[in-house]
Amino acid sequence: MTMELLSQKEKCGVVGVNRAVVSLSTAMEALETMDESDRPEQQPFLIGVSGGTASGKSTVCAKIMELLGQNKVEHRQRKVGIISQDCFYKVLTPEQKAKALKGQYNFDHPEAFDNDLMFNTLKDIVEGRAVEVPTYDFVTHSRMEERITFYPADVVLFEGILVFYPQKVRDMFHMKLFVDTDSDVRLSRRVLRDMSRGRDLEQILTQYTTFVKPAFEEFCLPTKKYADVIIPRGVDNMVAINLIVQHIQDILNGDICKWQRGSINSNTRGFKRGISEQVELQSGVINPVGKRVLMEPSTRPH
Repeated sequence: MTMELLSQKEKCGVVGVNRAVVSLSTAMEALETMDESDRPEQQPFLIGVSGGTASGKSTVCAKIMELLGQNKVEHRQRKVGIISQDCFYKVLTPEQKAKALKGQYNFDHPEAFDNDLMFNTLKDIVEGRAVEVPTYDFVTHSRMEERITFYPADVVLFEGILVFYPQKVRDMFHMKLFVDTDSDVRLSRRVLRDMSRGRDLEQILTQYTTFVKPAFEEFCLPTKKYADVIIPRGVDNMVAINLIVQHIQDILNGDICKWQRGSINSNTRGFKRGISEQVELQSGVINPVGKRVLMEPSTRPH
């Protein structure tokens, strides 16, 4: 009787194993025959890059692209892409455009941006869709009819002065960078840039003191607290740039794959821990546990 029971148990065990093997085999066959379009898409890693006007945000993004070799790749094939918040300025009314041409319109206020369009565009990008990004003419202060097609990428850099201000946009970023540049440097860059657009010096300085500087202090600077990494001196800080490039390279190589399953916070902590070690090597100062790590001692813009 005992031998018969053992025999039956053994048979049940064999049957269970066989069923598991068959189920696994069936699942593997289904995966192999799955159409490419049916396979789950990996969401892109979204990086927000903020900072004051002329702080070097776009230059930092361009340098990252250069070091990754992505600027030599055809747009449709790029694994890393850049989008600017400047593309999402609202369409101005005739009265607003008249003010803008006189330097009397506040382009640094959150209400100057079409935040709904910006959010929906980012949402489509995160979902792996190709999107049509608007373009803006800063000479005529108008949205152009021409649009730029942004193709799906593994990593997306989204840069702008107020990309961290709307919470629904801020919460979409897997990593947040803040480019921290001295206010005098930013002003000089702003003057040169706007003069190249055909504006006179007096108008530029009036707009800066009336709108740009107050808006930076009220809206942009407070969002610095949301940054995971602060980059003093912008693109001149190659220690910071190289660390970020290495982190992105790890993502592209598949070395960091758990972020999509909800462990992005741990990866970011690991990234910042690496930065902390680098800073300790350079300055000999050990950062207190729990404090935000700066690439180097930061000079506050104002």
